[in-house]
Amino acid sequence: MTDTADPVVIAVDEQDELAVDVDRWSMLARAALQHQGVDSGELNLLFVDTAAMHSLNREHMGKDRPTDVLSFPLEDDDELPGEILLGDVVVCPAIAAANAAEHAGQGHHSGSTEDEIALLVVHGVLHVLGYDHIDDDEAEEMEALEQVMLLAHHR
Repeated sequence: MTDTADPVVIAVDEQDELAVDVDRWSMLARAALQHQGVDSGELNLLFVDTAAMHSLNREHMGKDRPTDVLSFPLEDDDELPGEILLGDVVVCPAIAAANAAEHAGQGHHSGSTEDEIALLVVHGVLHVLGYDHIDDDEAEEMEALEQVMLLAHHR
């Protein structure tokens, strides 16, 4: 028995616009958490269709259009003592597929849908862990960390 637990990633595919390997992306999210020193807690990784993502983006971000990824970090949950709920990462595979080509050549991104979904999963996990890209310095730090993590855990 080890002294520490491992983070748990619960991945659910709630869409049918694009085939998604939830086990693969769950393992990547878990590796990203561990890469950042997270050794316990629970993260939800949801794959949704374009309409659901549009609704979430409008409701939570005030933007009336679908997007590729949204993150919802959770601070504390007093209702479940001993449980650490990290948050939710919501990915729209159809939007990822549509945007994949524009990221070709950035870092090690080939322009494939798989590389785009991997980027979004890692990006979402980093947001849950408190990273942001509001200013240029934060964006550079976050993008560099994404590339390190993708190289280590995706490629």
